[in-house]
Amino acid sequence: MVLPFQPLSLAFNHVNYYVDMPAQMKREGIQEKHLQLLRDVSGSFRPGILTALVGVSGAGKTTLMDVLAGRKTSGYIEGNISVSGFPKNQATFARVSGYCEQNDIHSPHVTVHESLLYSAWLRLSKDVDSKTRQMFVEEVMELVELNPIRYALVGLPGLDGLSTEQRKRLTIAVELVANPSIIFMDEPTSGLDARAAAIVMRTVRNTVDTGRTVVCTIHQPSIDIFEAFDELFLMKIGGQVIYAGPLGHHSHKLIEYFEAVPGVPKIKDGYNPATWMLDISTSSMEAQLNVDFAQIYMNSSLYQRNQELIKELSTPAAGTKDLYFPSKYSQSFLVQCKACFWKQQRSYWRNPQYNAIRFFLTLIIGVLFGLIFWNTGQKTGKQQDLLNLLGAMYSAIFFLGATNTSSVQPIVAIERTVFYREKAAGMYSPLPYAFAQVAIEAIYVTVQSICYTLVLYSMIGFEWDTGKFLWFLYFIITSFIYFTLYGMMLVALTPGHQIAAIVMSFFLSFWNLFSGFLVPRSQIPIWWRWYYWLSPVAWTIYGLVASQVGDKNVDLQVPGVGKVPLKMFLKENMGFDHNFLPVVAVAHLAWVFIFFFVFAYGIRFLNFQRR
Repeated sequence: MVLPFQPLSLAFNHVNYYVDMPAQMKREGIQEKHLQLLRDVSGSFRPGILTALVGVSGAGKTTLMDVLAGRKTSGYIEGNISVSGFPKNQATFARVSGYCEQNDIHSPHVTVHESLLYSAWLRLSKDVDSKTRQMFVEEVMELVELNPIRYALVGLPGLDGLSTEQRKRLTIAVELVANPSIIFMDEPTSGLDARAAAIVMRTVRNTVDTGRTVVCTIHQPSIDIFEAFDELFLMKIGGQVIYAGPLGHHSHKLIEYFEAVPGVPKIKDGYNPATWMLDISTSSMEAQLNVDFAQIYMNSSLYQRNQELIKELSTPAAGTKDLYFPSKYSQSFLVQCKACFWKQQRSYWRNPQYNAIRFFLTLIIGVLFGLIFWNTGQKTGKQQDLLNLLGAMYSAIFFLGATNTSSVQPIVAIERTVFYREKAAGMYSPLPYAFAQVAIEAIYVTVQSICYTLVLYSMIGFEWDTGKFLWFLYFIITSFIYFTLYGMMLVALTPGHQIAAIVMSFFLSFWNLFSGFLVPRSQIPIWWRWYYWLSPVAWTIYGLVASQVGDKNVDLQVPGVGKVPLKMFLKENMGFDHNFLPVVAVAHLAWVFIFFFVFAYGIRFLNFQRR
């Protein structure tokens, strides 16, 4: 391999794992506070040995893997876990381990090659130069047989892009380019046909042959897949181990072990050892034979040999040092920002369903409102003309702004699931991710706002004054950015974009009501007027009206009153003061920063992925 790695073993002894008792089980009368999912589990995984973690559904295979990999977000862990003899430290362990999740989660709008480059960029040590990094990525692509699809877009599962088997190999490759010493794979062959599963297992075997420690959970494997493993770690319901040791040629060691148990039926010729093993170790078979396979294993010579091996692997070899990294992440904060922005830029450029339609809608809506309010910008002789102008500004802001809020939410929701995986892998801290997502949105929204302003400003017929045009452009850009950030913020604060959409519509209706158009500020009941100042749309309408007509001293014809100076009418009757513009401008920046910081906070501290 281009990059060397340190072979590491993983040993664990008397591991127990508990979660809080589910409410449904409490209602059924169970008094205990905790539910035990792993019970006194001991074992070891070594370099160059492919271990199968097998058991019926609910046996605790994935739970054990998550506990060992440090991926659990809740629960209580007891026991000793050591890496090459030293106590496991999760911060450093994340740097030398890889975890291939059962669900293949990747950014849909980047290519296979870019996905690997991105992972290698953020996870390989900073002293690896770009040329070596590129060579290593090429080597991994060769190993995992991804070269024929290197320029294919990943796509969304079940919709477009890669097939399930290609996606699975990409998942393995994304972890391999981090040059890990220990790799966990959660059901790498699930959902695959025999040919696809064989390709994935060949990839896994190639990985093991490089000298890495690889552990796979497997659910009812075929004979061919089962024979590819070197060792078996078998669990039963209740989170207990019933076999941990070598498989042997054609699984003969496993078969000998279980056939030695009194009453266990012999395996038939040509029968799949994996299926036979799962059949005879079920709870019903245990009850029928009146045996406890976990207890039989605890009393066996195999268990004693495993305990000796665990003791040996839990003691550091002479002259070895514990893993140490000077920083939590492989790359500096700036490099993390650069890499995250690089991926977001490619993702957005290749997403015409979102961005091309966004610009198309912007032009259509701009032209539509331009035709509806054609040349109303200079008409300020009557009160109705002023209300028409106010309506034009209100519609122009709210209609497209609300569209931005809702359309950005699915995009952020998809990327957030990818973020959870990348954060757990220790690729970057959450802030660079938040910066990158906000920065790329701000760029696209700014271009969108400029197009919208040029169409709208000319068709509505506002005064062609440089200062007024720049004010108009500034308020459009900042308002569309805060609308977009508002949508992003709600996704970061809620479990999914469906809930975010409900919360969004609730508050948008309040923004709409208190915007100062439906009910002017001076007519809002005094005890509700505070919400006017908490409605960002109210600040934008204030800024647009005050900047465009707030300085005019022309006469305004008000029914029942007569002629009133426009500037005075706006200030006294509608609450718009031209001299307040600088404060309004600062308030727009404040809304942008508030929504950005809440979005970043949600990304940083809230994790809705429960494991």
